[in-house]
Amino acid sequence: MAEIRTAHLMTMRLTVNGMQMVGATPNGGRRVGLVGGGTFEGARLKGTILPGGADWIIARPDGSTTLDVRIVLQTDDGAAIAMTYRGLRHGPAEVMDKVNKGEFVDPALYYFRTAILFETASERYSWLNGIIAIGTGSRPPEGPVYDVFEVL
Repeated sequence: MAEIRTAHLMTMRLTVNGMQMVGATPNGGRRVGLVGGGTFEGARLKGTILPGGADWIIARPDGSTTLDVRIVLQTDDGAAIAMTYRGLRHGPAEVMDKVNKGEFVDPALYYFRTAILFETASERYSWLNGIIAIGTGSRPPEGPVYDVFEVL
């Protein structure tokens, strides 16, 4: 089996403009985080995150949180890139209580990972259409921060 290697693609910072509460569904406690914008920057791409994306979150009975996010990145040179990712966040109950209250917690104390796909019509960034990326996340009070890595 081949070794899995990665290369840092970008660091992404999101802002959240509130939550829409759906409630206790058969899958868990559903809420939708409204993405208000943000920034991203890496060696091959840089720009802003457009308002209007959303994170369809489920708080599972086991204390884990699942993420299902769709956002649009706009590069500094005007290209639009759709980014979709699913993720999982969990840790000790006392740590996750603090994270969920919006308090700063050292990201080493909990698990926060994502699996990412991109879609773009831009010729310059068409290479993104052919990669899978993974991310490590943290949830400081100002909003989610991700380090995104291309799987080589």
